[in-house]
Amino acid sequence: MNRVGLIVSSFLVALALLSSTLFVVDQRQFGVVYALGQIKEVITEPGLNFKLPPPFQNVSYIDKRLLTLDSTDAEPMLTAEKQRVVIDWYVRWRISNPSEYIRNVGLDERAGANQLNRVVRNAFQEEINKRTVKDLLSLKREALMADVKAEVLQVVRGAKPWGVDVIDVRITRVDYVEAITESVYRRMEAERKRVANELRSTGAAEGEKIRADADRQREVTIANAYRDAQKIKGEGDAEAARTYAESFGRDPQFAQFYRSLDAYKASFGKKSDVMVIDQSSDFFKAMRGSGGSATAPAKK
Repeated sequence: MNRVGLIVSSFLVALALLSSTLFVVDQRQFGVVYALGQIKEVITEPGLNFKLPPPFQNVSYIDKRLLTLDSTDAEPMLTAEKQRVVIDWYVRWRISNPSEYIRNVGLDERAGANQLNRVVRNAFQEEINKRTVKDLLSLKREALMADVKAEVLQVVRGAKPWGVDVIDVRITRVDYVEAITESVYRRMEAERKRVANELRSTGAAEGEKIRADADRQREVTIANAYRDAQKIKGEGDAEAARTYAESFGRDPQFAQFYRSLDAYKASFGKKSDVMVIDQSSDFFKAMRGSGGSATAPAKK
């Protein structure tokens, strides 16, 4: 029984010892083997690997993928014309030499991100100090980002290389500080209101001009129409007078009778009209007939 237990214990110890000597490197990582605190080997290819059991050798892993570093602070920077602006940026970078990275930067990706953040910000501050706000918002922004990238590469590849590659540096936003932004918005709002008021005034003036022209045209049209109507009416009255004159000239008694009828129409226009006159008046001569007031001759 003791022999079986010894065999099982020995097997478990051997299995534990074997497992401590095996490790797997993922395709997304570098495997760094340490021997008594010193870098013994850097494994760049994925797969199963062997090492001495602890404490003789240990292994750690560093990400080999393309990493992104975003700006985290909102401290304003001064442009060439002393304008305070806030920029957002990001950097694409990766660890290319784990040995140099561990010796000169740190043991993990966070250490490199912290130092790279400081270097990139200083490079942006230096380049923005040379440029105006217009340059930051125009096509010259590409030159700015290229210069920043060159400065960052110069630092990370200096006397003590970081073992990293900086792939790209990009600006995502350029804006004034909040106080200046509010002032700019107020000026823009005032300018838009001024333009709107000017357009309203111009529109009102044009409207008054159009209405005045329309009123003038209406008065001219009415005056011309009244003139033409009076002319036609005058011509009609003249033609009627001429016709009456010709007719009355042919038969004076009929003319007198017609005029009397017109006078009767004018005098008795309503049923309620009342007139008090002398029957012997010439006004009713047409109604009495031509012989109404004379004495009939005696018959022989």
